[in-house]
Amino acid sequence: MPKIKPKIEQFLTAEEVSKAFKLHPYTVRRLCREKKIPCFKFGGQWRFKRQEIFKWAKEGSK
Repeated sequence: MPKIKPKIEQFLTAEEVSKAFKLHPYTVRRLCREKKIPCFKFGGQWRFKRQEIFKWAKEGSK
């Protein structure tokens, strides 16, 4: 019987998101503070679920 591997979420940092979308890291953090981008704080740093952030961008940043 094959073993089922649990799905591991991939998380990005503000710097990684800024590079992916060609934005300044300060802009990404500002969007987080204004709750305009899907994110959460972990250990004092903003983190982004990879799937959610790319879905958000694809939908036109609603």
